[in-house]
Amino acid sequence: EPEKPLAESNGDLRLSGKGKKLRKPRTIYSSLQLQALNQRFQQTQYLALPERAELAAQLGLTQTQVKIWFQNKRSKYKKIMKQG
Repeated sequence: EPEKPLAESNGDLRLSGKGKKLRKPRTIYSSLQLQALNQRFQQTQYLALPERAELAAQLGLTQTQVKIWFQNKRSKYKKIMKQG
């Protein structure tokens, strides 16, 4: 019998018995969203909470999506700068 996902209190889905989290699908950003995110990153690599909330609302993204995009971008930027 196939295992059915059970909803946890924090909103994550887990497989019963195994305890492995089912991941949410990867966010696909539109070209306009990427353009705006990259433009903002060139201005500042870190966003304050109100700035993040405003940008997320403008782009139709969640604050978490914006936060993670900036984290990933900073990581890539530092990696590139390290390589020269």
